[in-house]
Amino acid sequence: MVKAYCKQCSFKSLATAKLTDNELEILESGCAEVSFKTGEIIIKQNSLSNSITYIKSGLVKIHINGPVKEKIIKIIKAPKYLCLNSNFSEKINHFSATALEDTIVCFLNLESFKKFIYENGDFAYQIILDMSKNEIKDFHSCLNNAQKQTAGRIAEAILFFANEIYNSKNFTLPISRQDLGDLVGTTRESVSRILTDFHNDKIISLEGKIISILNEKLLNDISEKG
Repeated sequence: MVKAYCKQCSFKSLATAKLTDNELEILESGCAEVSFKTGEIIIKQNSLSNSITYIKSGLVKIHINGPVKEKIIKIIKAPKYLCLNSNFSEKINHFSATALEDTIVCFLNLESFKKFIYENGDFAYQIILDMSKNEIKDFHSCLNNAQKQTAGRIAEAILFFANEIYNSKNFTLPISRQDLGDLVGTTRESVSRILTDFHNDKIISLEGKIISILNEKLLNDISEKG
């Protein structure tokens, strides 16, 4: 755990950029910066929710233990707040968060954060905007998982990692095939079979976890048509 310097931070959120110098000092005084290694748990399901979590750098998976098995809800790339809805509505975390790569997290004082919302309209607006955008993404994700066939969901996941996480057609998948199955709602065996089919059809090149998109148009067609 290290002292955070919010004023000089180059990873400020759009909301934090709206804080006054005095508010930034308050934020800084209640902020703890913590580094997590790949695979380490950042937040544990059913633990007390007593701070705002801001992913300063790295990649995180949000997952929930259900009555039968674990479900990965989403993958979050820094810099980004982590599930703000939960902080404002509940005292208990209803999810777990695990680092998918080395990640730096800022834990912010919850009461100070709420005070900024009450007193700084520009800050509050940016927080509401961020939460609204995330909710719309969640709606689309839910719809896609419900209506697309398995191949379409896996194609969409590959494009998500390429376009939104790594900004490259060549990347190393940061999760296992089991995790990918949990993310898109299918089995590890189905994931392996469809990835192999994509490889054999020269839609992607697959070497272990290394994926290269060879035919982006066809992959997009599979994703859109489901």
